[in-house]
Parts: sequence; C-alpha cells; structure tokens
Amino acid sequence: MKTLEHAHNHGVIDPSLLTSQRGIWAVKWSLIGLLVTAGIQLSIVAFSGSVGLLADGIHNVGDATTAIPLWVAFKLAQRQPTKRFTYGYGRVEDVAGLIVLATILASAITTLYLSIDRLLHPQKMDHLSWVIAASLIGFIGNEGVAIFRIKVGKEIGSAALVADGHHARTDGWTSLAVLVGVFGVWLGYPIADPLIGLFITALILGVLWASSKTIFTRLLDGIDPEIIDELTAAIRHVPHVREITEVRVRWLGHRLRAEINIAVDDKMPIEEAHAISEKVRLELLHHLQYLSHVTIHVDPLSISGEKHHHADEVPRCAMKGSKSNEE
Repeated sequence: MKTLEHAHNHGVIDPSLLTSQRGIWAVKWSLIGLLVTAGIQLSIVAFSGSVGLLADGIHNVGDATTAIPLWVAFKLAQRQPTKRFTYGYGRVEDVAGLIVLATILASAITTLYLSIDRLLHPQKMDHLSWVIAASLIGFIGNEGVAIFRIKVGKEIGSAALVADGHHARTDGWTSLAVLVGVFGVWLGYPIADPLIGLFITALILGVLWASSKTIFTRLLDGIDPEIIDELTAAIRHVPHVREITEVRVRWLGHRLRAEINIAVDDKMPIEEAHAISEKVRLELLHHLQYLSHVTIHVDPLSISGEKHHHADEVPRCAMKGSKSNEE
C-alpha cells in the first residue's frame, strides 16, 4: 500500500499572469475615469460652495487613489515565486484590499467633519444649476467605473477589485444624493446641503462594512462553502475515486489553491493511481475558473483520511527503520 502526492502542472500556463494583466488594465482606465470625474466636481465646488458636492468630490478622489495599491498588487502578482516567497506574491492583493478599506474610512471621516462643520457654520450655496450638472456627471462617471471594475473583478476572481467596484457604485448614488441637497437649498432650506453630506458619510460607512467582511474573510483563508461543494462534485465525476477525505481551498490573491485527499482501491498499482490523480486535477481545473494549482494526495482505501497521516500513526517499524538509517 503506497501513497502518491501529485502536484505537477504539465505545461499549463499559470492563469494568474493573464488575469493580473487584465486587472492592471481595469485599474488603469478606472483611475483615469474617476480622476476626470472628481476634477470636474471639485472645480465646480470652488465657485458653488456646496459641501455635499465637496464631500462627493473628495470621496471620488479617494476612490481613484485606491487604484494605486491595486495596480502595485497586480504587478507584483506577475512575479515568479522565490525561495523566500515560495507561493509568489498573490497575498499583496489582500494587503491592497486593506489599503482600500483605509482609504474608504478616511473618506468617511473627512466628509463627516465637513458636513458637521457646515451645519455649525452655514454658508450660502451659489450656481445651483452647475451643482446639478456636477451631480449627474458624478453619477455617470462612478457607475461606469463600478460596472467596469465589478465585471473584470468577477472575471479574474479579485475580491479587492470587486470591493472597489461596489465602492464606486455607492459613490454614484451619493452623487445623485447631492441633487436632493440642491433642491432643498432652492426651496429655502440651506441645511439640506450639509445633511446630504452626512447621508453620504453613512453610505460610505455601509460600503466599508460590506467590503471589510470580504477582505478579512480572505485574509483568514475563508472560502465560500459552495466552492467546496463544486470541487467535491467535480471529483465524483472521475471513475475509481472511492472516497474524498479532505478538501482544503484558499485564495492567494485572485487565484485559488486546493489540497485534496482521495482514496482508491488498496491493490491499485501506483501508475493507475497517478493516472486517476491526473484526471482529478484536470477535472478540477476545467470546472473552476479561478483554480490555478491543485495538490492531490492519494491513499489506499483502507487507510484513507488525514488521521492516518499524523506522526503518532506512523508504524513503529517505520520509525525504527528511520532511526537505524540515521545511525
């Protein structure tokens, strides 16, 4: 009875290289789009005095700057593993996600401060038609970037890019909220403008909470249980797999790595066991889009499962033989 560990790539190109390039492309164009949008808004703030529009513009600048750590992360993900970083640099993307969260939080604090200050020290808002135009531009710019980021993020499996996309989508709705403040001021209620600023702050904090759950789940190697079910179902399609004893999966940036224990008949030759493990590997890579690497451990059915791999389960004769070899 023998075990077989199989983790060969057999010429398969690492898909993270292609997806990282697509991520860089998405980040670059969304950065340009948001900077143009924020620039137009802040230029109108200069002569309108709208704190709601100012809050929205600052938030858009913050959203644009989140593209920078993502850009760096995608570039680093293209590097080959080293002796120090044997799994590569995919985790840098999770660090970039933390920087995105910090930027969102900073935006919320800034807009909160400006809104409270304007409530305590009211100021006149001018050029309402320009503020309306800036609000609509903010919505269109952010929604376009949101659709773009979320689409590409889901295609390449990047939680950080998807989180940034939802962040941009919320920005779009907050841009429209500025309209409410404008109409309130037009009706004779100048307090409406800073109140919209507070409303925008609340929306930003909501995005922060939702994005934090996604990012920290990945940092703790959390995984959607449906992925485990999908892996297991794919393995069951391979003939001669008698048992699936262990399935472990985690994200490394926007790519998945899996460790699978399967069992085959006790008397199966090692060559056949190797062939079955290869079929399992190909089946998994075919069914899961984001899966880049699979380690498969094959056990004889009579001693299948991780419980048989612990040190205290090693036969005494094997330990004695090892000690004799050392001597």
